[in-house]
Amino acid sequence: MRQASVPHGATRRSPLRVATTLIATGVVAAATAVAFASAADAATTLGASAAQSGRYFGTAIAAGKLGDSVYTTVANREFTMVTAENEMKIDATEPNQNQFTYTNGDRIASWATGNGKRLRGHTLAWHSQQPGWMQSMSGTALRNAMINHITRVATHYKGQIYAWDVVNEAFADGNSGARRDSNLQRTGNDWIEVAFRTARAADPGAKLCYNDYNTDGQNAKSNAVYAMVQDFRSRGVPIDCVGFQSHFNSQSPVPGDYQANLQRFADLGVDVQITELDIEGSGSAQAASYSTVVKACLAVSRCAGITVWGVRDTDSWRASATPLLFDGNGNKKPAYTATLDALNGGPTNPPTSDPTTPPPTGGACSASTTLNQWTGGFTATVRISAGSAAVNGWAVTLTLPAGASVTNTWNAVAGGGSGTVRFANASYNARIPAGGSTEFGFQGTGTGPSATPSCAAS
Repeated sequence: MRQASVPHGATRRSPLRVATTLIATGVVAAATAVAFASAADAATTLGASAAQSGRYFGTAIAAGKLGDSVYTTVANREFTMVTAENEMKIDATEPNQNQFTYTNGDRIASWATGNGKRLRGHTLAWHSQQPGWMQSMSGTALRNAMINHITRVATHYKGQIYAWDVVNEAFADGNSGARRDSNLQRTGNDWIEVAFRTARAADPGAKLCYNDYNTDGQNAKSNAVYAMVQDFRSRGVPIDCVGFQSHFNSQSPVPGDYQANLQRFADLGVDVQITELDIEGSGSAQAASYSTVVKACLAVSRCAGITVWGVRDTDSWRASATPLLFDGNGNKKPAYTATLDALNGGPTNPPTSDPTTPPPTGGACSASTTLNQWTGGFTATVRISAGSAAVNGWAVTLTLPAGASVTNTWNAVAGGGSGTVRFANASYNARIPAGGSTEFGFQGTGTGPSATPSCAAS
């Protein structure tokens, strides 16, 4: 399997949003009122436990391992988000200029959709894993090739991708805070901005992320990324999220200011995502580090979720360092238990909701919808909140405007595609603890729903 180059020390080199409309039924639990799950309410898989706080828990998937039943069983049971490990990178999707191939990327997308998972796209523009034809290009020709590549690939996957790593690893290591010297950088300092604007035009419904490594704490590199995001936000460059790869080992442990660093980026008005988490080691030390990372994400309201970079230790690019949550046989490690316990402990800072309304009461549920609309299509994220009693199953019903239809759904099962549509829970997110919440989403053509959705609990 092709992997990114690995610098010494075992660290991996691997939108402005359209205006949102909040439609609430009755009442939504206050952010400070979301209760921690009790032992009886605790979810038993990573995806389900993360969903209790409105977050996802994902993994990187390799197309060549989809025939491994142990691999797919663990991946399907535990995770709600999927990232293609290599299959959507530049060399995989455009091996020859203007000759695009999506076979393995589509295999992963199909597996994800067929199993109710959301999909992260990785990556559209990167100095590494470029095909030979691109490596030999420069100047205007390379800039145009980058724009064409982003447009073609993002258009192919339009409507299927939750978030794209638009640009990957564009800043240099060390203390300079400078951009990485690459063929893309040499096309002009505005190349990252051009990449984001191109991606937004190609797929207006996807979140657009900048992704990098060794930015987990405050340092020269993360400060440079921070300044770029701050500049983009001030000038209207479409950036929605920042990805933190978070590859840790004993020489590069979880930094003490990890949570504070995530928070300062979130304070810029972007989501933060932990995109490629793996932690070398074993036993209690590894378990404690995983717990620290999870709790940091839970404490930052705009931390959307966590992706581990592989399913089992033997699937990892760092296999000899046993960095993941399952051993080679698919057995849960102490790090898995610590991660699950941290997720079930509940958010110390849950995703923001209306602070002016009291929590819903007794055995009922309420729903709110965040809508992202563009010409000809939309995405909607629906949050379901439980009242003072746990919910064991739920269904949300809403009415689409004339001419609108649902084309894709995640974290729920849709009944019908137009008119009045009923969405029911998936198997892993049926139970919502008292005061807790979960989310599902759907994409459609036409105009998104403006009517108030109804929620029925069981």
